Amino acid sequence: MTQHSTQITHRSVTSPAGRIHLVEQGSGPLVLLVHGFPESWYSWRHQLPALAAAGYRAVAVDVRGYGRSSRPAPVDAYRMLDLVEDNVRVVRALGEESAVVVGHDWGATIAAHSALLRPEVFRAVGLLSVPYTPPGGPRPSDVFTRLGGGAEEFYVAYFQEPGRAEAEVEPDVRGWLAGFYAALSADTMPAPGAPDPHFVARGGTLRDRFPQGRLPGWLSEDDLDVYAGEFERTGLTGALNRYRAMDRDWEDLAAHAGAPLTQPSLFVGGSQDASTTWLADAIEAYPVTLPGLVASHVLDGCGHWIQQERPEDVNRILVDWLAAVTA
Repeated sequence: MTQHSTQITHRSVTSPAGRIHLVEQGSGPLVLLVHGFPESWYSWRHQLPALAAAGYRAVAVDVRGYGRSSRPAPVDAYRMLDLVEDNVRVVRALGEESAVVVGHDWGATIAAHSALLRPEVFRAVGLLSVPYTPPGGPRPSDVFTRLGGGAEEFYVAYFQEPGRAEAEVEPDVRGWLAGFYAALSADTMPAPGAPDPHFVARGGTLRDRFPQGRLPGWLSEDDLDVYAGEFERTGLTGALNRYRAMDRDWEDLAAHAGAPLTQPSLFVGGSQDASTTWLADAIEAYPVTLPGLVASHVLDGCGHWIQQERPEDVNRILVDWLAAVTA
């Protein structure tokens, strides 16, 4: 951690899952930070002190299924409706009526749906890496099953069967995480034309396509130890169950098909991130789907782990945006 590190506070609050662990720093308007897969509150280690220094109460959670938060067993317990309720409970437990919510990766989708379903609580929403796509469309499992064609399997489809991805990851959590992070980082991702690490060859594993032997520049050995230590303790099932609940979300959210997010919003993506390039149509649709969009940025030469790869840029963008939406 950098400046203000001594002011970080860990605590747990009650949620429908049991408990949500959070880390907070600073005082002022509440900014809730929601991580993605496979990460933890630690993914926001560069943002917590920066937001605190700018006059905000920055709070990073361990999402249900991760870290020190509860890990219920049923896949149904990882539906988007439940994750949104966790966020609401955190805001209330902190004595606040409302918050700005910012998410990365799956956290961006959780943040977006928190704003969509509970606009009276989440008055502004920031999305990192994964653009907003309204609920609706085809059933997710059908879409992801078709993506790989006959010879390959898309990673989301690969994650669907309970125990399958766990059997790949858990014998060597640290090595798997190092490869996964490297595969999606701008400075270590496979070269153009190399086999895509988002897909699994039939009969193979995801790690078959991971880069080997070098950590991305944003990830120190100590940082990797933090992530690996958490997943070695908890396993991956809680994290993977978010993917396994996607069809349930599709059913739960059918009444909100096509719904825009009307609150003030922000998007920040990386030019080298597949989430940005594959979902370019979603970004182009922002005038309709994010009518309250205040700013949209694509950081040149940045991969998927945006707030860790480019912390100074992301901190500046967040602080500027927050000043506009909390004034």
